[in-house]
Amino acid sequence: MEEINTIQQDYNKIISKLYKERFWESPINRMLKSEAGSAVLSYDEWTKQHAYKGIGEAAGKKWVAKITPVELLNRTIKQAVESVFTLNESGKFFRFVPDNIKSPDYGDKWGRNANYIEINNRTIAKMIDNRCSDGILSAIKLLPAIPPSAKSWANCVILSQVFPNIYGDGYNKPAWEENSLYGIKLNAGISENVYSKKLVSAKDAVSAEEQIKIFNDLAHARGLKTGFRTLISEDQLKIARPYQEDEAFHWSNPEHVRLYIEETVKVVKLGFDAIFVDSAKHVNGFEPWFYTGVGATPDYEQMQYIIFMIRKESGNEALSFVGERCDRDIARYKEMGLTAGTAWGDANNISDIKYWSDVYKYSRDFAPGPEVSNDNDEGGSTYEERLNKMRSCLFGFEFATDKLPSFMQMHDLFPLRYDTNTHALMMTNPSYSQDNTPKSHWENLFAKEDGRLHNHNAAEIFAYALGF
Repeated sequence: MEEINTIQQDYNKIISKLYKERFWESPINRMLKSEAGSAVLSYDEWTKQHAYKGIGEAAGKKWVAKITPVELLNRTIKQAVESVFTLNESGKFFRFVPDNIKSPDYGDKWGRNANYIEINNRTIAKMIDNRCSDGILSAIKLLPAIPPSAKSWANCVILSQVFPNIYGDGYNKPAWEENSLYGIKLNAGISENVYSKKLVSAKDAVSAEEQIKIFNDLAHARGLKTGFRTLISEDQLKIARPYQEDEAFHWSNPEHVRLYIEETVKVVKLGFDAIFVDSAKHVNGFEPWFYTGVGATPDYEQMQYIIFMIRKESGNEALSFVGERCDRDIARYKEMGLTAGTAWGDANNISDIKYWSDVYKYSRDFAPGPEVSNDNDEGGSTYEERLNKMRSCLFGFEFATDKLPSFMQMHDLFPLRYDTNTHALMMTNPSYSQDNTPKSHWENLFAKEDGRLHNHNAAEIFAYALGF
């Protein structure tokens, strides 16, 4: 027994030495030390018990399924990190988070075939009293339940919020009070809804920007790509100025254009692979009868320039730009610099998606694709209707290399409660807590046992798709 204790003590000393020498500067290990007192990881049995596997050649691809999100959101951040590495496709478990986690390599044109899944990280944030924070930590906790990328195409998680929203940032409000994510403030850092102030002020401090990078690193460790939503309608943009009122944004002002590029590049450099561009269809005032944004959009050459410069200055030529509702006019959107468009084809009919997959199979730089639902989804679809659209998105091709890009929302994997919907939670930020605890909010935000069943059924669809 004494010999065993001596071996254990020596082991602990070695682990401690490794931690101090190799990991003390790592943001993720500073986070783990602040939250749990240690950066040493342990294999997560809970994850093993809830793991779902791909079919056939994709059996090594694993994620957590047949769950309700509260089961993950109630876990600690260290448990979430341990869950990520317990699901490692290679089967190898890491006692420490690796030094350099790279984004999964699907080539420079990866975004043309990707499946984009938007997670409203503000909605799943920690809500206490009227304050809202820690949305990025909640997004990290959900990562184990996001199906991994397939053999031939990537899954990409899109965050609904990174920049501060214009009104009510850092607060939750009653469901009848607007607190929209369709308005962002530049030159003001990261949204208070997103980061943890506790980590920012901890002894082993982790800045708001570092917390975003941690999310991206862990998503990449899961084999996922990542992205964020941004806006281009000028009346939905503001510029924060020190000791002054927020300044109105104008595309006609070169300083504002330069600031827009610089602010976007800062965020991309935190490890993102994609940007979802709200209202991209309407650049240069195109098809204004469908436009629901507020204010002017950039002109066509401006948008070309902005996309080019963001790629160039971020050093990420493979950065995928997804344009909302950018569909029929392939040349227009390809020359603009976009990679994918949304809401194209009848996702209720897989034959229609297969048809368009064949039509666009030679367009390797840009293609429009179907969606299960989008940010304007107001509910009403049955679970079976969503699952049917999911099948179209994931199997609507003859050859996997011709798969169209597709888009879905958090609600399509983790159904929301009956009396709200995706669009309502983009426009408002209510707490559903019954006792002023985050746990109660999460419990009441999502559907319960019927949601669990839907999550399981969605997992079955992904399980067969991951081998392509």
